[in-house]
Amino acid sequence: MCMNSEYMFLTMVISGPSNPKRLIDVYLEPLIDELLQLWHVGVRTHDHTTNRAFMMRAALMWTVNDLPAYGMASGWSTAGIMGCPICMDDTRAFHLQHGRKACYFDCHRRFLHKDHPYRRNKKAFTKNRQERNIARPRLTGEEIRVQVEEYSSAIKQPLIHPPGYGIYHKWTKKSIFWDLPYWTTHLIRHN
Repeated sequence: MCMNSEYMFLTMVISGPSNPKRLIDVYLEPLIDELLQLWHVGVRTHDHTTNRAFMMRAALMWTVNDLPAYGMASGWSTAGIMGCPICMDDTRAFHLQHGRKACYFDCHRRFLHKDHPYRRNKKAFTKNRQERNIARPRLTGEEIRVQVEEYSSAIKQPLIHPPGYGIYHKWTKKSIFWDLPYWTTHLIRHN
């Protein structure tokens, strides 16, 4: 479908300062409408091998993005502190002393198995520090849906950040992908 002329914009890379940022949902709206039709109604299709027609239904399994596009598609800002879409508000990121840039160095060891040798390694990571904490379990699709339900989509309120942005969360919008009825059941929504 994305190779049809009317959807060719989906295959292009929109880079630089003119990328749509939160408003990517405006471009994705026709795609979501067709995905909803494919999920609920289906499309009559011909199977050449059996020479029969059937109703084809389809679902979007996941999206594949780089980190900035992940933020645009998911609605979770990937910039700065709390920019990790896995850790979310449970981040160990910190600001560098002189540059004030967000740093995620040594945040990953808590995801390792409790007996992993990297957890005890005091030289290769933060000096003289062992990792004893365990990362909290990943939020389920339903838990994330409950969080984003209180925010508006970028189409309805394109320029307003939700209350608590940057303090308690990094949600910039309710992504248009949450309009898909099966989106909460996916283990990997944006990859």
